[in-house]
Amino acid sequence: MAFSYSKKVLVVDDSAFMRKLISDFLSEHDLIEVVGTARNGKEAVEKVISLKPDVVTMDVEMPIMNGLEALKEIMDKEPVPVVMLSSTTKSGEENTILAMEYGAIDFITKPGGAISLNLHEVREEIINKVMTAASVRMSTVTRKRTSIIQQQERTKKIITHKGKPSANVSPVDITKTVISKDTKKFTKDGKNFVIIGTSTGGPRALQEVLVHLPASIEAPILIVQHMPAGFTRSLAERLDGLCAIRVKEAEQGDLIENGTAYIAPGGKHLKIARSVKGYYIELDSSEPPRTGHRPSVDVMFESAANQHDLNYLAVIMTGMGQDGKEGTKLLKENGRTITVAESQKTSVVYGMPKAIKEANLADEVVDLHDISASILKIIKS
Repeated sequence: MAFSYSKKVLVVDDSAFMRKLISDFLSEHDLIEVVGTARNGKEAVEKVISLKPDVVTMDVEMPIMNGLEALKEIMDKEPVPVVMLSSTTKSGEENTILAMEYGAIDFITKPGGAISLNLHEVREEIINKVMTAASVRMSTVTRKRTSIIQQQERTKKIITHKGKPSANVSPVDITKTVISKDTKKFTKDGKNFVIIGTSTGGPRALQEVLVHLPASIEAPILIVQHMPAGFTRSLAERLDGLCAIRVKEAEQGDLIENGTAYIAPGGKHLKIARSVKGYYIELDSSEPPRTGHRPSVDVMFESAANQHDLNYLAVIMTGMGQDGKEGTKLLKENGRTITVAESQKTSVVYGMPKAIKEANLADEVVDLHDISASILKIIKS
């Protein structure tokens, strides 16, 4: 990824030590200029408006105004790419998922807690994620944030006494969504699986898609979202509370059922296996990361390709890199796979879906808000 000029970064953390450390890491990069620091969320909002940085690194827990409150205000007043720095506590994981929902581009976990003396362990990750965030078109973020807020309001109106959306009601009327008349359909008998791969920008993209799927969908959904251990659990719990379908972090031995989305846990590859009882989840923490990722989309797709009697609807959404491309090639060889790639127009980072499109592996290229309708049209065919 090429940049023709330095990217201006604002570093926000209530610890002077952390502000200095993060600033030093970033300043070592030739194309990053740290233009300022802030001690709390209130200062962060003021400096975003005055300094107009290209990227903000934001601590979650701060006095006066915390990172979540500051993020929401920044997205309302002066939208800019924000990378959150979070702890790995339960509350830290939950707040990080909320931050993704509110508009943060990505997050980094502090390896040693609030004041990480070992922050150098994630130095390259901080630099890489700041540079990635600098390439994001904020229109893709603000558009989806507005959509998600609208979804939540619609979902509130159809909540049942059980605290979940009705199993037979989708939060929006997807039949009004315009889908290509040339949509491919499965022509072979067999059970249908939806398999999804995504990375940067994925939590919001997943919410946009899953919240529109009815609990009666005649397929299970298997998901790889690049995230560390713990955060995938919080993501699954958050989505489960918003969706009509069931959403859970996948566990070893889970029987794969229709109407349920299984999110691969951070640090473990998700594979599909079969027994006399049916198809089930197999988790693997011994196989090395693939292209730096565990879970890996390629590993899940390759595992899927070994189950020759299943039909697969493979969906590749926003994310950096090419994870999923090699696995999709393998899946397409069996003739029972239809592939949908998110469009450049709505991708926060147009890397993974771009790789699918440029390799001529995409049967459809679809805007994010149309993916759920495309899934239902193909599954119901």
